[in-house]
Amino acid sequence: MQYTIVNIVASANLNANIDLYNLAVSIPDVEYEPEQFPGAILKLKEPKVSMLLFKNGKIICSGASSEAQIPLAIYKASKMIHEIQKGVKVQKNAEYTVVNLVTTANLHMNLDLFKTAMECDNVEYEPEQFPGAILRIHDPKLTLLLFKNGKLICAGAKNEELLRKGLRKASAIVRAINSPKPAKKKAK
Repeated sequence: MQYTIVNIVASANLNANIDLYNLAVSIPDVEYEPEQFPGAILKLKEPKVSMLLFKNGKIICSGASSEAQIPLAIYKASKMIHEIQKGVKVQKNAEYTVVNLVTTANLHMNLDLFKTAMECDNVEYEPEQFPGAILRIHDPKLTLLLFKNGKLICAGAKNEELLRKGLRKASAIVRAINSPKPAKKKAK
């Protein structure tokens, strides 16, 4: 099944304490409101990602559309921070961990979400609250939002191999329930 990665979330560590207030005062692209959230938000324009920065040096990169953008974003963020706080080293070859891939895909068929929810234990469907059904797969651990038009959003994969495995599994489950059954022949 073809899919499009729309968001990659990764975590990394700058291995230094960060003065978030000083960063927010010094860098216009940094938002810091400690009474709302304990981290600062740095929005990069290229690559277009958001970085959550924490006092202990941990960072979360979100919004990347390819894995190649992650080390570049960490490098740029660490360079900006280093210019204000010399104790933070510029991360030329940053180690990071992908924690979530978010993708979109299309089953190219209409889905009966009520029937899918009735016939499958791991599907929740409450149309009064949300127009899609939620399918949870346990191996690999993924969550999929299914829509009537056959489009879906998948979240939770840590790599593309697990993503593909989960999408194949989800597709098989959903197609088995939603494929038209052949008409029975009448006996003569």
